Amino acid sequence: MSYFPTQFPLILASGSSIRRTLLRQAGIDATSRSVDVDEASLRQETEKNALSPAQTALSLARAKAEKAAQDSPSQALIIAADQILDCHGTIFSKPSSRHHAKQQLQQLRGRSHSLHSAVVLWQGDRCLWEHVSSPHLTMRNFSDSFLDQYLALDGEEILYCVGGYRLEGIGIQLFEQYEGTYDAILGLPLLPLLEALRCHGGLKT
Repeated sequence: MSYFPTQFPLILASGSSIRRTLLRQAGIDATSRSVDVDEASLRQETEKNALSPAQTALSLARAKAEKAAQDSPSQALIIAADQILDCHGTIFSKPSSRHHAKQQLQQLRGRSHSLHSAVVLWQGDRCLWEHVSSPHLTMRNFSDSFLDQYLALDGEEILYCVGGYRLEGIGIQLFEQYEGTYDAILGLPLLPLLEALRCHGGLKT
């Protein structure tokens, strides 16, 4: 596959295969690097400061970008993202087990929720740009037998997904409708990011 040349090295501060795939499908070749941050402590801090779910997602994305920048060339453009699932004030994280995933999906069944997908562009010691997209999704009132079948078919992959579903796979069958862009639901608001890369010298205009 051919990629657009970039003025600066691009680093995706994420181990997410779907985010890397979204970039590559858009012709962007970024070096992917997993970044470890203490998300539990950061979430506690944001709760203490009464930040909204969208602000929390941005805070986590900034922390990942800043951490990645410490081990990157100063001119590199760091792309970092995070996603928060908010269901009427209840925040969901990645399930710790298939049983936990089942519990989460039972809570989400027949209800609407928002996915706050944050992305930041970072260079050196500063944030150049940040953005949050918040798609709105509604799950259908699926049966327990369907849920068991879904969990068996999707296997361990669901443990890497907030809310316990992958919309890009068979998880689409859990839903009645969604509003918002597909890429933002998958965790990377692509059109705003591409525009930011053009504005900040990462891509030709």
